[in-house]
Amino acid sequence: MKTKDMIKATIAMLLLCSLSSLAESSDYIRSRAQRDAMSPTEILNSIKAGNHRFVEGDLKPRNFRQEQMATKGGQHPGAVVLSCIDSRAPAEIIFDKGIGEIFNARVAGNVANPDIVGSIEFSCGVAGAKVVLVVGHTRCGAVNSAIDNIQGNNLTILLDRIHPAVEAAKADIEGPYSSSNEEYAHEVTRQNVLLTVQKIRRISPMLQDLEKKGEIIFQGALYDVSTGTVEFID
Repeated sequence: MKTKDMIKATIAMLLLCSLSSLAESSDYIRSRAQRDAMSPTEILNSIKAGNHRFVEGDLKPRNFRQEQMATKGGQHPGAVVLSCIDSRAPAEIIFDKGIGEIFNARVAGNVANPDIVGSIEFSCGVAGAKVVLVVGHTRCGAVNSAIDNIQGNNLTILLDRIHPAVEAAKADIEGPYSSSNEEYAHEVTRQNVLLTVQKIRRISPMLQDLEKKGEIIFQGALYDVSTGTVEFID
């Protein structure tokens, strides 16, 4: 083969590989039509499958730069995830999602305040997300602080939102009622997720209406920082 032909063949091969890589990456970024064609349950199942891949160490190969370029014209996430700010629980990673696939709302203790609920309303009512997923996690510092009644200016206001779960957990778990009781702390974390889901429903007529129409679903979950697994709870 002549040198010029070899150069042409090499360029063609590199171009093909580049396009193939871009196509592979773009498969993970749903268009509006693809997202809208999926039911809320299908989107939730894709989130569950992503955590399974995370636990198995079988994450999809990604090129974040290509995903950024693929989403520069708009976004069509299938879900909004409300989770804690804990550095061990980044939602996109533990659910194996890339740029543009989920809305990510994070606040200590995964609590619901008006700004968070308004953000969820935007995600679902304006941008079209179909799943509202509230994720708590084991060994949560905010939950433990609420249990132990830690005080501190604005921190006190935040922890007050977890106190209903602190009280609710006492119905099923024997004392001592301190963060040193791991069984109790776990139940507070679980109750906090369930009560947060209930609160979002209660204070948002918009989301209530979308749920009644079958356009969105709510789901609670607990992430185990020791194993990487997510337990989906109701």
